[in-house]
Amino acid sequence: MSRIGRKPVNIPAGVTISVDGSVVTVKGPKGTLTQLVHPGIGVTVDGNVVRVTRPDDEKENKSLHGTTRSLIQNMVIGVTKGFQKNLEINGVGYRAQKQGKNLVMNLGFSHQVTVPEKDGITIECPAANKIVVLGPDKQKVGQFAAEIREKRPPEPYKGKGIKYAGEHIRRKEGKAGKGAKK
Repeated sequence: MSRIGRKPVNIPAGVTISVDGSVVTVKGPKGTLTQLVHPGIGVTVDGNVVRVTRPDDEKENKSLHGTTRSLIQNMVIGVTKGFQKNLEINGVGYRAQKQGKNLVMNLGFSHQVTVPEKDGITIECPAANKIVVLGPDKQKVGQFAAEIREKRPPEPYKGKGIKYAGEHIRRKEGKAGKGAKK
C-alpha cells in the first residue's frame, strides 16, 4: 500500500467535499475547486474524513493512489489557507508595481512588461522588487509564477532578473582578462 495514499484527508470546519462519479469538488472559504479522478481510484467521504482506495496492486493504480490523495489534500489546503509563490526582482532599475488588475514591470527592456491577473489568482507587490502570487489552486499559482519569471529569468553573471524567493542562482566567473593562461 502507498504510505501517502493510505492516510485519510481530514476535512476542516467550513469545507465541504462531494464526490460525483469521478469528479471531486471541494468548497471552502477561499473558493471551489474540482478535480477529475481516474475511474479506477475510489474516493469516499466518511464524516469529516476522505479516504482514497485502489482496486489492485498494479503499478499504474499504485501511482495514482498516492497522487490522488495528494491532489485532494492540496485542494483542501487551497480552499482554507491558499497557496502563494514569492518572487524577487534583482537589477538596477528593475521594479514591479500593480496598476489595477495588471502587474507592470520594468525589466531593462525598451518597453514595460505588463502581465494581467488570471481568474482565481491575485498578484500583490509589497515592495518595488517583490511580487507575491496568491490563489487556492496550487498548480495555477505555480504556473503563473513561472510565467512571470519567464519574462526575465536570472542570468548567471550578475544575477539580474526575476527569481523565486530563496532560489540560489549559480554564478559564473566573467572574462579572465589580460594575461590569463591559455
